[in-house]
Amino acid sequence: MAGAIVLVVAAAVVVLIARALVSMTAVQDFLVTYPGETPLPSAAPVGIPVWLEWQHFLNAFFIVLIIRSGWLVRTTKRPPASWIRNNDGLIKTKGRPKRISLDLWFHLTMDSFWFLNGIVFIVLLFATGQWMRIVPTSWAIVPNTISAALQYASLNWPTEDGWVNYNSLQVLTYFATVFLAAPLAAITGIRMSGAWPSKAKINRFYPIELARAIHFPVMLYFVVFIIIHVTLVLATGALRNLNHMYGGQDAVNWWGFGIFVASLLVMAGAVLAARPIILAPIAGLMGKVGR
Repeated sequence: MAGAIVLVVAAAVVVLIARALVSMTAVQDFLVTYPGETPLPSAAPVGIPVWLEWQHFLNAFFIVLIIRSGWLVRTTKRPPASWIRNNDGLIKTKGRPKRISLDLWFHLTMDSFWFLNGIVFIVLLFATGQWMRIVPTSWAIVPNTISAALQYASLNWPTEDGWVNYNSLQVLTYFATVFLAAPLAAITGIRMSGAWPSKAKINRFYPIELARAIHFPVMLYFVVFIIIHVTLVLATGALRNLNHMYGGQDAVNWWGFGIFVASLLVMAGAVLAARPIILAPIAGLMGKVGR
């Protein structure tokens, strides 16, 4: 309760400061010069293709399950079951496979699907030119990001037209999420997994303690990003924004909203289904489940 009050007070202070700033003539001139977005390259595509809509859903689906299972791994003291990999399948090692909790098995499995989905996403991103929409191509993005941040903070939000071009703050945030946070989550997760060789020379420079120190804050970043992202999507023209990402059209109707609700139901169902009674038989196909 106290934390929530502190957040509300802090947010109110930020809004008051931002409003005071944007009332100044010099800041108003700055906002006119830098409206909050930079022009895209002439070859940049317009609109959001179907493959990106599916990638958006799959990424959200996997990341929700990754966060849930990761939290269980971090907080559960007595896991409900354990799992040990079969050493006579596709993956064979000289040493005996390590026994891990069923929660960790599920976390690593979702990590693997999320990683593969990410590779597909990156390949398609550059193959279709969609990268130009989330990769900065001009230094003008810096002052425009400051401008967009001021507009958001003052509650006089920048004009949204995500079908054509994201504002500069969105571009930098999406760039950081795709090309910084996601790779950090992957390389630290791999370092902490049993698949990492325990006697590798790189371990001297990349100890598991460092990976752990990075991995959890990255998870928190994704949680904060999801909360802010969904809030702004709903608060800045929900029907149009949801049509962009789920309906494949730049229109204001309920089609994208319906698909969004259906996707939430699928994710909620997956979270509820991710229980030992259901996970154990699946994990048993790839190893031995026990107590």
